[in-house]
Amino acid sequence: MTPSFGIAGLLRMPGNFCTGMPRICIFCGARPGNDPRYVDAAANAARAIVRAGYGIVYGGGRVGLMGAVADAALAEGGEVLGVIPDALASAEVAHNGVSRLYVVETMHERKAMMAELSDAFIALPGGFGSMDEFHEILTWRQLGIHGKPIGLLNEGGFYDELLALYDRMQRDGFVRAETRALLRVASTIEEMLKVLGLA
Repeated sequence: MTPSFGIAGLLRMPGNFCTGMPRICIFCGARPGNDPRYVDAAANAARAIVRAGYGIVYGGGRVGLMGAVADAALAEGGEVLGVIPDALASAEVAHNGVSRLYVVETMHERKAMMAELSDAFIALPGGFGSMDEFHEILTWRQLGIHGKPIGLLNEGGFYDELLALYDRMQRDGFVRAETRALLRVASTIEEMLKVLGLA
């Protein structure tokens, strides 16, 4: 088992404490979704990220969109680091073929280590777990815990309703305009890399 450095480590450690390669963290579903386009989009995103010269950090599973991301990146010759809690290693079927798999004890450790290993963050379609990870990293950016770019890949309008909620939060005074601007949105991975300043 590889230990995580937790929140205290997040405040101290540089993003790339293993190698000098820049990495993008992908938050995405452990399920494939009901439309094949989600799997295709996840694989396409992984290939584009590797071709742009980045490694990938993700949740460590080999099923759903997570598996599609890992397999596509590995097939492209990319570095893939997975981080998975021991309790989920069976449920999410830990991917033992990735470049390096970190097995941690808790979800808190998982999120902290993913943040430590990454230089930017992109959320693809997913469920509650993906949203938990994504919103925590967005909150950490809001609080100044890190200054790394964050993007929401709105594949096929998947996040339209969530973006409408963000707009409502801003209109009703719960989110400041400058905080809302910390999140970048794009409908394709190519556009996403550009708006995040990664291409």
